[in-house]
Amino acid sequence: MRKLLRLSGLLVGWGLLGCGGSNSLSGSVEELFSLEVSRVEVLRNEEALQVSYYRNNGLDVDLVARLSVATEGLELKPGSKVNLAGKTDLGRLRATVVHLAAGEPARVFAEVDKGDLEIDEGGGIDQPTRGNFSMSFKKGGDYGSGRSLEGRFAGLALDAGFGPEPLPLP
Repeated sequence: MRKLLRLSGLLVGWGLLGCGGSNSLSGSVEELFSLEVSRVEVLRNEEALQVSYYRNNGLDVDLVARLSVATEGLELKPGSKVNLAGKTDLGRLRATVVHLAAGEPARVFAEVDKGDLEIDEGGGIDQPTRGNFSMSFKKGGDYGSGRSLEGRFAGLALDAGFGPEPLPLP
């Protein structure tokens, strides 16, 4: 019986690895830089959801990719699917992606051509939040143009509030 349980546990583990795990990146942008991820941070406020993928790089920590999604006019909840292309009613890009490796300038990706974000769990401030996204970037001369990026994420959506709380006294 124990052997059967161990075997089923191994099979489940292999299945998760085959799906990329709960925090992973993939896509053709890997031709530009490594998509290896050490940890993920999820931030949320009234205006945006931000998912940042970090990689330990010796003494440095690289920001592999940061997806910022303007949530204007959206209700992020389990089962919701968000179109990442285009702009909000106020004219902001719905989604932006940035890459920042130690010792290099920040690189903002081309505008999203096609893509979506799905929330499987949570979506609100202080909620365990899990989901995935897939996108391609518009062709042209901008960084990452014509390439694709997919990701899975899971983490507690920390409050990225704006204030008006005063800074804590020393």
